[in-house]
Amino acid sequence: MAPTKNKTNVTEFILHGLTEDRTAAKVYFLLFLVFYVATILGNLLITITIKISEQLNSPLYFFLSYLSFVDIGYSTITAPKLLHDLLVEKKTISLVGCIAQLFAGHFFGCTEILLLTAMAYDRCVAIWKPLHYTTIVNRQVCGWLVVASWVGGFVHSVVQTLLVVQLPFCGPNEIDHFYCDVHPLLKLACTDTHVIGVGVAANSGVISLSCFVVLVVSYAVILVSLRAHSSEGRLKALYTCTSHITVVVLFLGPCIFIYLRPSTTFSADKMVSVFYTIITPMLNPLIYTLRNEEVKNTIKKLWSRKVKRRNETTHACVS
Repeated sequence: MAPTKNKTNVTEFILHGLTEDRTAAKVYFLLFLVFYVATILGNLLITITIKISEQLNSPLYFFLSYLSFVDIGYSTITAPKLLHDLLVEKKTISLVGCIAQLFAGHFFGCTEILLLTAMAYDRCVAIWKPLHYTTIVNRQVCGWLVVASWVGGFVHSVVQTLLVVQLPFCGPNEIDHFYCDVHPLLKLACTDTHVIGVGVAANSGVISLSCFVVLVVSYAVILVSLRAHSSEGRLKALYTCTSHITVVVLFLGPCIFIYLRPSTTFSADKMVSVFYTIITPMLNPLIYTLRNEEVKNTIKKLWSRKVKRRNETTHACVS
């Protein structure tokens, strides 16, 4: 019996992956395995350091600990599956698994964008209103901003997923990508997806553009406010802000390229997706630690304290 146009009879999808060249696949596997391990270890190091350190108790590090946690979740959505698929010939994912990956990817991705926006607001207040900073951005406000980021990510992800899950998939079932995302799935739906594609772009666009406007305004205020600071204070503020701007550009730029457009796909989509799903989460801890003396010194102190304690324990056991 021929499949009807409005019925989904696809139970799994076949992913094309990054490459069909087996030699290149092995090289990619080793490379992305290193990236993924570095992502997990780097972000765990930042999260644990901030949680156990008494020095890193400012709102900036409060947000940074959650950003590192989100980076771990975001990279885990795609990296393990990609690593597995690079070693096998047939790359498949169930319909349920595909929708779950779509939901989780947009959830963590949107949450990260909102957290980066909250961090920009934090830096703006710290430089613009330094005397009132602790009153304006107190622990309660930080907590609400983090909760708002999680809720915003959840709502965005639910909307994106509902727009896709209602579509009928009656074949073909081959996704020209290495993970399940909105645009590749819209191409496979056996119905007209123009309106839904506009809805997807609008949903992503509202969040991306809103956050972009907040970021631009925040840094405009920061640049104006820096004129009243000393050269030393100006340099310290610029170091912190440059790190944040770098992370924003590396993450938000590719996201705007992928999602802020109608439901079309380009040949560069895979490489751009690799960049913001695998490489950027690895770079974030490096950017924030290499350019931040306070974080580096805290990590050194905690590590030396741990080594000293271990040596004392070993010496006591020997005695």
